[in-house]
Amino acid sequence: NSYARQFLGRNSKPEVDYIKGIPPAIAIEQKVNTRNPRSTVGTSTEVYDYLKLLFARTGRTFSPISGCEVKHDTVSDVVDYVLSLTDGTKVVILVRMPDLDGKRMKDYAESLRLQGFSRIESEGQFIRLNAEEISAIDTSKSYHLVIDRLSVSQGDDTTTRLAESVGTAFNEGHDKCIVRVYASDGSYADHDFSMRYEADGMTFEEPSEQMFTFNSPIGACPVCEGFGRVVGIDEDLVVPDKQKSVAHGAVACWVGPKLSEWQRDFLISSAKYNFPAYTAYSELTQEQKDLLWHGARGVYGIDAFFKFAQENQYKIQYRIIMARYRGKTTCPECHGSRLRKEAGYVRVGDKTINELCRMPISGLKEWADGLTLNERDAKVAKRILTEIRQRLDFLCEVGLEYLTLDRAAATLSGGESQRINLATSLGSSLVGSLYILDEPSIGLHSADTAKLISVLRKLQKIGNTVVVVEHDEDIIEAADEIIDIGPEAGRLGGEVVFQGDWRKLRDSSKSLTAQYLNGIQKIEVPLSRRAWNKHIDMKGVWINNLKGVDVKIPLNVMTVVTGVSGSGKSSLITQALYPQSRQVMGQIAETGSKVKEYKNLSGDLNSVTAVEFVDQNPIGKSTRSNPVTYLKAYDEIRKLMSNQPLSKQNGFSAANFSFNTQGGRCEACQGEGYIKIEMQFMADVVLECDQCHGKRFKEEILEVRYREKNIYDILNMTVNQAIEFFGEGKGAVERKIVERLKPLQDVGIGYIKLGQSSSTLSGGENQRVKLASYLADEGQAPTLFIFDEPTTGLHFHDINKLLKAFGQLIEKGHSLVIIEHNMNVIKCADWLIDMGPEGGEGGGRVVAQGTPEQVAVVPESKTGQFLRDYLSGGKKF
Repeated sequence: NSYARQFLGRNSKPEVDYIKGIPPAIAIEQKVNTRNPRSTVGTSTEVYDYLKLLFARTGRTFSPISGCEVKHDTVSDVVDYVLSLTDGTKVVILVRMPDLDGKRMKDYAESLRLQGFSRIESEGQFIRLNAEEISAIDTSKSYHLVIDRLSVSQGDDTTTRLAESVGTAFNEGHDKCIVRVYASDGSYADHDFSMRYEADGMTFEEPSEQMFTFNSPIGACPVCEGFGRVVGIDEDLVVPDKQKSVAHGAVACWVGPKLSEWQRDFLISSAKYNFPAYTAYSELTQEQKDLLWHGARGVYGIDAFFKFAQENQYKIQYRIIMARYRGKTTCPECHGSRLRKEAGYVRVGDKTINELCRMPISGLKEWADGLTLNERDAKVAKRILTEIRQRLDFLCEVGLEYLTLDRAAATLSGGESQRINLATSLGSSLVGSLYILDEPSIGLHSADTAKLISVLRKLQKIGNTVVVVEHDEDIIEAADEIIDIGPEAGRLGGEVVFQGDWRKLRDSSKSLTAQYLNGIQKIEVPLSRRAWNKHIDMKGVWINNLKGVDVKIPLNVMTVVTGVSGSGKSSLITQALYPQSRQVMGQIAETGSKVKEYKNLSGDLNSVTAVEFVDQNPIGKSTRSNPVTYLKAYDEIRKLMSNQPLSKQNGFSAANFSFNTQGGRCEACQGEGYIKIEMQFMADVVLECDQCHGKRFKEEILEVRYREKNIYDILNMTVNQAIEFFGEGKGAVERKIVERLKPLQDVGIGYIKLGQSSSTLSGGENQRVKLASYLADEGQAPTLFIFDEPTTGLHFHDINKLLKAFGQLIEKGHSLVIIEHNMNVIKCADWLIDMGPEGGEGGGRVVAQGTPEQVAVVPESKTGQFLRDYLSGGKKF
């Protein structure tokens, strides 16, 4: 349209001479694509969309009261039944008439006569609808309206007449009719048929696709509106220790001299329902938990307690109780399934859709492969099941068999998110496309890399081009063509150092990659491991798939937590250690993790004063945030620029050189350097600001120079260039700038520009900027640092620099806990905690603890199997 067209001419041209033969491209990034709370693994992979279709087309509804299948009849069902009778059998199609008193019954019969009906029936007697008979109707009897009387015979005329009569009967009988079949001796039997979907006094909905859609008001749970969670009384806060029984104080709000009366009353009154008072909460069935929470006749449960507390909120103690136990909790109506309860009545192969969504994908695949249906349903579901099975196969192939379909997409790691996109792309079976993947091996254990390579090969074999940005040696070795960019980073890179296959790469002398592969440069195994005498004890951790894990986290050393994807590493560290240790120290967890009770956390906690979680999220939410502002180096640069003679002459202060405040920045673009135009239904267009031409500041500010460089030129420098440039200065301000920028160089990101927006940094770069800020902070008290896969996006050469930066942190008295798959980091650890042995339900245990040498000899450890080569020198880097 004309609105969009006016901006297209101003769009900057690509910085390339020409690209020839480019096919349609699909970029699969490592970032978590969605923060939508409704998005799940099932919806992201399209498996759930096909499951909805399967349940809508072949699902059978079962009554929750009797467990019997709910069926309803159609006109064709009645016709088929009648035609199945012996030829010559006399049949009458009847409809039950309402029971009315005298005059109303006679008026009703008269209206039927006027509609063209000629007979009614009572107790086997047929009565003509004429004035005389209608006046003689006895209202103490029940009557049926006669729709048709006929003898069964095979033929089109009979079938047509029968179908019309049955249709009329269902219409007059409000979806019900009776077929009376006469025997040769004159006796008869009535057969009821109903188009209503009902049983056991309940009316059911027929399965439809909308019934299983939690994004639709038709299918979504009315309480949580399809989110699965509500703000209410939090189960994890009310029952913090799931291994306790109710009798032993599992319900935290029923503790104390006064409130314990609720516990005593519950145990006495629930005995008649055979409630197991001494069984651990985690082992109670759903019915038993429902009794504890919702109560029953004569039994007051947890809900009743909080209702009482709410009614007495004018007393401060009850206001405190309500605040203490309130949080985001699983919806009490749908139990987190997001669907209304009617969806749970429908089954395919003895499973409801909720049960299937809670299964790990490996279990769901077994169910789908073994599903047997009757002939009609098998025909209907043939194509649907093929699509489901294919997608489940792909998810297993990329190492995600431990996930469940109801897992929220926002809780996935970057690597998991990318592999889900990869599986979705495989499921769509596109051909002739260009797939660009950014480090698909992130979050993948070495044991699963071979699976990933086979998936990439499948994409290539069906006719696609696959381009992978990768540092993993196994994936590099499997490639048909390798393009090595370098030789260094930033302005020292940007050249094609090598192009060819794996064997020729090893012979390349210019390639830094080749130097590590050939052992010319190495990441050395430490000669000795750091000793430790202080530690944090974690006992009985039961979060997600963790099965009562007991571990020691050493302090003042580098601890690495390993294991296959889904083995419980993140649950142990980011959902247990991090929030609990922060709560002990009076800090608030920033990951959004719910703080469970921390009685299972002990040891030398007093020797750590703070806990920091260094993740891969952007360093700032604003598009104007950048590394130089994050490390406070920009404050010194602004001070330096405001001290120049022209600044003093014009009265410019340090604030005039900020692009975050008014004064010196370009107001047309508000210091961004570009303007984003929303194109309604098209992708947003980003245009260079036509007033400052991308320089972000007003003309008079850009005239101020320090050694021939204005503020725009300085922000355009790389960190390495800036350290050289300011290192030549003699003043105290220049020295401060260099001191603040040096940590960025130490962690291997000297190639990024000072003014580069944080939104353009990769997850690994964001993580290293945060690491640099901690290295720059000299006065920081002993801190426990938690890193989640810090090697993301790192070359062997960068990993070497990163390990040195870790060493600097430990020398300053800090402690490190690192979740990692990279063997070069694992082999340099002082202490390993290996989780597993598998992912999902097959994991959640500690397979091995100890030094890398000790873990390498544990036969059950998958990490140990790969670690042996790295420790023995089989792997040269």
